[in-house]
Amino acid sequence: MAGSSSTRAAGPARTPVQLAALVVGVVFLLVAILGFIPGITTDYDTMKFAGHHSEAKLLGLFQVSILHNIVHALFGVAGIALSRTVAGARGFLVGGGIVYLVLWLYGLVIDHHSGANFVPLNNADNWLHLGLGLGMILLGLLAPPRRRPAHG
Repeated sequence: MAGSSSTRAAGPARTPVQLAALVVGVVFLLVAILGFIPGITTDYDTMKFAGHHSEAKLLGLFQVSILHNIVHALFGVAGIALSRTVAGARGFLVGGGIVYLVLWLYGLVIDHHSGANFVPLNNADNWLHLGLGLGMILLGLLAPPRRRPAHG
């Protein structure tokens, strides 16, 4: 009995789909924080709230702005919160993946030097968004909604 109470003290274990949503949410939150750290974000002094004039780049590659970092933080918090239930986790991963595919398409069709690039996005962001979108959808659809039964 004592062994079972210690295993249940932390609450029920997350299912694979919940764990996937939690990990994705934590990564988004980490990326948001890193986007505000000079050095990890190059040309930090050029960062704007929004718009294509922000030349700050996370890891010297992905164009970011204050708005872009805030969106990542909100996405991260949503993933962490929604990972509490199977339906929430699946909805976050599939719905968020769809959002990222739409953002990928948006980034492909807009002029990156125009006001339409308000996030801002560059080519590296666009292709990352494609990978994120597909990866999140696959995780949401393929990660098991239940834990495997314990053996032994």
